[in-house]
Amino acid sequence: MTDTSTRATVRYLGGESGHRSFFGGQHSRTRISLLGLFIISGMILTPLLGWPGLVIGVVGIGLTLMLTAKTHRGSIIDRRARRARWKRRIADGTDAFQPYETGAWDQAEQRLQVARALRGRARTQATWEAQRELTALRSNPDGADGMGWLQQSRGEPGIGWHAPTGEQPYLSVTFAVTGQLRGIESSSVMTRAAEGWGTFLASRAAASVLVGGVQTMTRVLPADTAMQEFWVAGSLDPDVPVEAIKSYEEVLHLTGQDAMVQRHFITVSWPVTTAFIAAATKYGAGRDGWRELMRQEIASTVRGLQDARLGTVETLTARQTVAVMLHQQNPSRPIDYVADVHPARAGVASHDEFSAHVVTGTDAITGEEVEWWHRTAAIRADALTTAPRTQLWLLDLLIGADMPFIRSVSFHLHLIPATDAKAAARQDMVRDAAESLSRQEAGKFDTDDTQVAMSAARRRREDLIAGSHHHGAEWVGYVTISARDRDELARTSRQLQETCTTSLGIERLEWMDSYQSAASGTTWPIGRGLAATRTSISSRMLTRLAGRTDKESIS
Repeated sequence: MTDTSTRATVRYLGGESGHRSFFGGQHSRTRISLLGLFIISGMILTPLLGWPGLVIGVVGIGLTLMLTAKTHRGSIIDRRARRARWKRRIADGTDAFQPYETGAWDQAEQRLQVARALRGRARTQATWEAQRELTALRSNPDGADGMGWLQQSRGEPGIGWHAPTGEQPYLSVTFAVTGQLRGIESSSVMTRAAEGWGTFLASRAAASVLVGGVQTMTRVLPADTAMQEFWVAGSLDPDVPVEAIKSYEEVLHLTGQDAMVQRHFITVSWPVTTAFIAAATKYGAGRDGWRELMRQEIASTVRGLQDARLGTVETLTARQTVAVMLHQQNPSRPIDYVADVHPARAGVASHDEFSAHVVTGTDAITGEEVEWWHRTAAIRADALTTAPRTQLWLLDLLIGADMPFIRSVSFHLHLIPATDAKAAARQDMVRDAAESLSRQEAGKFDTDDTQVAMSAARRRREDLIAGSHHHGAEWVGYVTISARDRDELARTSRQLQETCTTSLGIERLEWMDSYQSAASGTTWPIGRGLAATRTSISSRMLTRLAGRTDKESIS
């Protein structure tokens, strides 16, 4: 939990990953559901069965607390769920992906029919293999499930249309920016940059604004000397000595060796709600109205990003967005290479292992087959040590000299209107105070966790005071690392964990094992990775009272 205030460059992050539960503190839904189930069961069974009913309730509560206890490797239930998920994926064949082609589909169907005509064990094995082959043929990779395009024309901003299974549909647009800081900058420049970014977020968190979330993504990759080589090829004096050419080639090689550069992208999401549809009808009928409304929203976002001092802002086309996704799956492919890109083909052939997403592609220069291993981890607020942080707290993760490997660092922000954020902060503070008071009355020492949570809720409430023009936000971060093989990926994982622990104050990384292919999508520039939280009853009622729009209104 955090806020989009702009009063200072130092903010307190960490400790909070959600609101307080009925039982006090921050507990998972699984724990709350099981505790409630056994409490109610004990209340019902005790009058009917006597002491056996009470024992059932007490033992059930004890087992629940043990099985859902958080450790640095997750709870016992989480680990069991991961193993069960992995077994189910292997049985269903969803651990592999192959871009859909009509010819390949027809051949797989024929093999399935032949397998079904066999007898005995041969039929079972052949049918399973043929069915897996069919399942692997999909239009989109797991990380971009349900993704299409509202606008994909050349030279036009690419408007992604997403309908993930079980989630609210939304539109997304990606913007490439050059960043706020370049080289050595003064503290005043950094302060204005932080205030500009906070103002951009706050201006899009109001209830009247259609934006639902913002994703920042930084791609850290080796330096590409292709542009320098291209410039030399066109500008070289034909009479220059051969020794000078070799000397310049050596300079390019030395400057590019072990050097990493950063590419920054910002993806903004617009949920397809009744308010969005009603606003679009003012601009035209059907999808034409949607596109015209998005044209206005994109222009407004570009102005906001420029005002936030994010440097040069470029709106990516559909082909450019897919080119970035293809590069992230196959880093041997240049990130800006769009010559052979089709917006509807955003996936590269791959398969999953329990802790890796393994992609098989081709090198764009040599044409040879290459294999890349990816692994994604989540950075959650409750894994952060609560401490004051500036906007540069992730600098070691982005440009750390001790991490010479390719990676994508993405943070997702779900913007919350001030009214909802203020009510949640007030409720959390009241529950924390009640828990602290109950401990004192029982003669127990108050825990540090309660004090930290209470101070965090108090800070949020102070930031959201009336007239501050601040709003709330929920966030989660993801890091995807890439390596050439399994051993290198293992070393890279340990290296990342060490840097996060020693330099960033991140106590643990939550590896997205058992579904790494889907987790890779959380660092693609498509707005995946953070589901919108359910709003309060009072907020939903106010939204209903506000209605959608006045028919006579011009906007």
